[in-house]
Amino acid sequence: MANRFTCFDDSINQTISFRPFEVNRDIGLLHRWMHHDHVIPFWQLNLPFDRFQNHVERALADRHQSLYIGELDGVPMSYWESYWAKQDVVGSTFNPEPSDQGVHLLIGDQRYLGKGLALPLLRAMVAFQFTHPDTNRVIAEPDIRNEKMIHVFEKCGFTPVKSIELPDKTGLLMWCEREQFEARCSYVSATL
Repeated sequence: MANRFTCFDDSINQTISFRPFEVNRDIGLLHRWMHHDHVIPFWQLNLPFDRFQNHVERALADRHQSLYIGELDGVPMSYWESYWAKQDVVGSTFNPEPSDQGVHLLIGDQRYLGKGLALPLLRAMVAFQFTHPDTNRVIAEPDIRNEKMIHVFEKCGFTPVKSIELPDKTGLLMWCEREQFEARCSYVSATL
């Protein structure tokens, strides 16, 4: 994937952008977000700072994924992981294509919760992932208990496939295919 993606979303009249996670700039912010009540049950990364930093540094060194900070009109407010499904633990739960990508997300800044932003943000990230010319499917595996996010994924064009057992949760495997996504959504003004 490209390093950065920016688009204007008419549904919220705001610019959405994703930039690579930078440890020195973003670690404190992400650590705070991981301690919010709405994040803890699904991420389970409310660790002491030094252990959390080690976790993030290992994630950054892992070449099968890319970490991003999501911004609205230039304000950091969400965290994203884009990964290659075939090289991820989730790849053992189905038969992934080599170019299938997956997504993890959280809205960290509590001021942005309950404002209908999850769908526009997810649409933008999936559009970003589909900028990779070989990717024809984006997968997700939200916690089976996270009904709100499952609903958002469905509204974005993801289809539930099956429940799956992962090391840290029971997830719902879902996927979104390029053709259906592009029929629903396009960002003409997107820039990489």
